[in-house]
Amino acid sequence: MAALHSSRTDNWWRDAVIYQVYPRSFADGDGDGTGDLAGVRAHLPYLAELGVDAVWFTPWYLSPLVDGGYDVADYRTIDPAFGTLDEAEKLISEAADLGIRVIVDIVPNHVSDQHAWFRAALEAGPGSRERELFHFRPGRGENGELPPNDWPSQFAGTTWTQVPDGEWYLHLFTPEQPDLNWSHPDVRREHEEILRFWFDRGVAGVRIDSAALPAKHPDLPDFVEGVDPHPYIDQDELHDIYRSWRAIADEYKAVFVGEVWLPDAERFARYLRPDELHTAFNFNFLTCPWEADRLRRTIDDTLAEHAPVAAPATWVLCNHDVTRTTTRYGRTDTGFDFATKTYNTPSDLALGTRRARAAALLTLALPGSVYVYQGEELGLPEADIPLDRIEDPMHYRSGGTDPGRDGCRVPMPWDGDAPHCGFGAGAEPWLPQPADWAHYAVDRQGADPESMLALYREALRLRRIEPGFGDGPMTWLPAADGVLALARADGLVCAVNLSDGPAELPSHERLIFASGPLDAAGRLPSDTAVWLRT
Repeated sequence: MAALHSSRTDNWWRDAVIYQVYPRSFADGDGDGTGDLAGVRAHLPYLAELGVDAVWFTPWYLSPLVDGGYDVADYRTIDPAFGTLDEAEKLISEAADLGIRVIVDIVPNHVSDQHAWFRAALEAGPGSRERELFHFRPGRGENGELPPNDWPSQFAGTTWTQVPDGEWYLHLFTPEQPDLNWSHPDVRREHEEILRFWFDRGVAGVRIDSAALPAKHPDLPDFVEGVDPHPYIDQDELHDIYRSWRAIADEYKAVFVGEVWLPDAERFARYLRPDELHTAFNFNFLTCPWEADRLRRTIDDTLAEHAPVAAPATWVLCNHDVTRTTTRYGRTDTGFDFATKTYNTPSDLALGTRRARAAALLTLALPGSVYVYQGEELGLPEADIPLDRIEDPMHYRSGGTDPGRDGCRVPMPWDGDAPHCGFGAGAEPWLPQPADWAHYAVDRQGADPESMLALYREALRLRRIEPGFGDGPMTWLPAADGVLALARADGLVCAVNLSDGPAELPSHERLIFASGPLDAAGRLPSDTAVWLRT
């Protein structure tokens, strides 16, 4: 097995660089237009050359793919569109041989309506044991014609669907994703067995989708804005669930990363106590605008949230749900908010790319671990998907007002001269690639020392070999307005200029790396970052 890349102890996750693979869009190995495990296996050397420590796969399980695989029908079966369980086991082993760990996705809040449990619940009828595994309730109103409560959906639309016998079932997402009842011991037992199933196959970690949602108030009361406790977010019962999961993970020296969206810093930190989750995604950083004061405050808040429980922070610029970084940073509003997503928002891609390059160096210099979504290392922009090709349920459940998330999920370009930019040799990709996609192809960027891919490869190489990166302390240095300058251990300094004009570099002995050239006077241009050694 190759030597693993980060500080290779049981605490590798504290400073790792983890690459997110959206299997459907990474690489198509069998030519059917859908990315698959064969495609990933063929490109594992690319990930090794990039220099990542682990790969997180969004769901690859059996699924109708109503919500991109987050509607799981069977956790022990790989969806035929992606391959087989045998291929998954080979992928895990082959990745390990290249020094890359594998993290899989678990979706505890709900399953697919095609899951055997839910199909049995529909057949069994009211009052049955099968229905106790979900949240079935009689309706309100004179004849039960109204939903049992008024909870808002995580997507647009209703959270309840009525079945022919008159009962309603809860789904915080789509009707095809019925919520599980986590107060039932069989639900807990099944998920603990699922964890062991994948840990036994060599998986190094699990990402927990919507980690603050699975437990519900037992009375399912109406939702009242601003009134605590919230009836279905951040229930105290969750911590007992995750403590039992942590005990299992510790047997295998495996790790968890939680998708935890919570505004309360103290309650967020509870999920990261030493006997619960190892890490959680940092959404405040992901959604933060490209503004020096806002970024500094977000970084400070993040580190303060994690300090009481001594957990490492995680940093991410983009994922499979949000607007691509180069596009977002080229807009007038450089933040991200699901509620404000609209069609035809103009973007200056040259400006956004320059900022994304600087943001990459800033992110990689911060203390903790870093997640890189596939295609970010290529500087891929958000794609405009024709209306008749959109598949994301967020679009349809909004009545068409939300453009959805497909624009950041367009299949990867590998070979600029090949059909479909080398994504696959057969059928047209499941989402259309823009006409200029070849410009971003791996083969073309690999030959260009100034490309985004070249920047990521060199930055990750330097992060591995230069002292001061990864987990550990960080302090701010004095800097001009609009400039962020931070110091790490061993004299490492990162400076980022977010102002409108050039800035003087902090005192230093050596320039390690820069996201773009300095100006003729040796100053740091706007929207540029450097790593220095003092």
